[in-house]
Amino acid sequence: MTQRVDLADVMDRLAVDDLVTGYAAAVDDADWPGYRALFTPDGRADYSGSGGIAGPAAEVADWLAATMTRFPVRQHLIVNRRVTVHRPGGFAETGDAAEVRADYVNPMRTASGDDFVCGGRYAFAARRTADGWRLRSVVVEERWRRLP
Repeated sequence: MTQRVDLADVMDRLAVDDLVTGYAAAVDDADWPGYRALFTPDGRADYSGSGGIAGPAAEVADWLAATMTRFPVRQHLIVNRRVTVHRPGGFAETGDAAEVRADYVNPMRTASGDDFVCGGRYAFAARRTADGWRLRSVVVEERWRRLP
């Protein structure tokens, strides 16, 4: 069995993977304008699976900005990325949507020096826009945490 992969598919996968990396960097670097820019205008984020909130990305960014001040040191690792590009018109047509399932490990340090580590799985949904790939949704499913 052979699998045909064309350049458009490879480019889409790389662009979507870069979008996920940008998400992690924005959260770790407290780049909340950058975080907002990663989403479509109707984009949503759902952190309820880790004890947070769910809602429009802009509102969630405000919540993250306030919440993450408790953790001045963060290193957000997103691994085991499984990218699926949806091709509505068949293989010869460029996809308009993508999904990413990925695991994460998120070590953080509190201002008092205590370590907090959690891990779980992300579900990202992305859409191609005139400005490139953007997140339509992010859902966090925390599976474990280690407290100080």
